[in-house]
Amino acid sequence: MSLRVWLAVPFLFSFAVFGLMGSAGLITASWTTVPLSPAVCGAGVAVAAAVSSGVRWSRPWQRVWLRWSYLGGLLALGVLVGAVEVPALATTVVGIPVLLGLVFQCLVQTDESRSASDCR
Repeated sequence: MSLRVWLAVPFLFSFAVFGLMGSAGLITASWTTVPLSPAVCGAGVAVAAAVSSGVRWSRPWQRVWLRWSYLGGLLALGVLVGAVEVPALATTVVGIPVLLGLVFQCLVQTDESRSASDCR
């Protein structure tokens, strides 16, 4: 995984989850705003930490200093914006296309892995 993609992982994960939360609120008509939850931001940071071993770091110092300071900063940012309310329609409009893109990317990766394993 490239460094640029890894830097986007926490945001993409969080946008996808917020999109699901917003669409659930719109479908059930139970809420009109979605709070930016520190738990969702923390989960995005956890996903980025989990996949960080597969990143192609361009410098050895980045594996320690960039990785952990970036993830710590994002976690702190998630706690700071925890009380912000975003309209459910906005989270749905942004989050659902991100979710579909992530699902498509997973399907493509799975298909490439399957075809590569058949080449033995």
